[in-house]
Amino acid sequence: MNEAVVEANIANVTWKTYLALCKPRVVLLIVFTAVAGMLLASATSPPWSTIFFAILGIGLAAAAGAAANHWVDRRIDAIMARTQNRPLPQHQVSPLLVISFALLLATASMIALVTQVNLLTALLTFISMIGYAIIYTVFLKPATPYNIVLGGAAGATPPLLGWTAVTGEIHTEALLLFLIIFIWTPPHFWALAIKRRDEYAKAEVPMLPVTHGIAFTKLQVLLYTIMLVIISILPFTIQMSGIIYLSGALSLGIGFLWHAIHLFREDGDSHAGPTFGYSIFYLSMLFGFLLLDHYARIIIRL
Repeated sequence: MNEAVVEANIANVTWKTYLALCKPRVVLLIVFTAVAGMLLASATSPPWSTIFFAILGIGLAAAAGAAANHWVDRRIDAIMARTQNRPLPQHQVSPLLVISFALLLATASMIALVTQVNLLTALLTFISMIGYAIIYTVFLKPATPYNIVLGGAAGATPPLLGWTAVTGEIHTEALLLFLIIFIWTPPHFWALAIKRRDEYAKAEVPMLPVTHGIAFTKLQVLLYTIMLVIISILPFTIQMSGIIYLSGALSLGIGFLWHAIHLFREDGDSHAGPTFGYSIFYLSMLFGFLLLDHYARIIIRL
């Protein structure tokens, strides 16, 4: 692109560009699971100030990680059709401005969490942010086809962060919420990777369907989904939740298994998209059932 045109585009950066850098849909899911962690950690409603500043700090950290990801992956994003319309490939903003924006968000996040929430939540949020923006994006993603398994820990922390924001401690229940998202991440992401395998191959990113083939990746999606369904029952077995959650978890799990089996048995990749879409629905509804069950049990005790 002509240098003068690039400079003109950068000079007209709008709030929509900054919003796109934050990956708002991803941040929204992160904040939702973090809020779920806050609410599940308390038998009563947590203080509104804690909820507000925890949401602010965790949300800003997630947005900072997203912006940093845009900066690190700008070469890859320019190659892949799914990401070619992002701000950096479209020369809507300069790389320096993007990384500066990410650092500003990260700083604001730490200030909010350290001063208004607690040090443990700030520390865990910082580790998660570094884990996603640097350890996963910079080192794991270009190095191993199991990048999402290893790097998924960073994306699994939001409910744990929400829990510590309210309690100031790490409990077994919080670790279980972390584990659910940790196991959910590979089948969620690999379904997308199957659909976009040619783009990843073109960008020279060693995603599992690129290095090990579609059939092997489909098998991994199925195996991880089976593990997820089993682990999703654990909140009921440790009496963290009751029959409402169990019914919802089993129903949702059967749906996820149906998609995973359908994907595994088909010859092509036509069901990869629906599997990916259902995985997002699954996680949102699973945490919704956790909350529904939590408050139903509180009402029954009153």
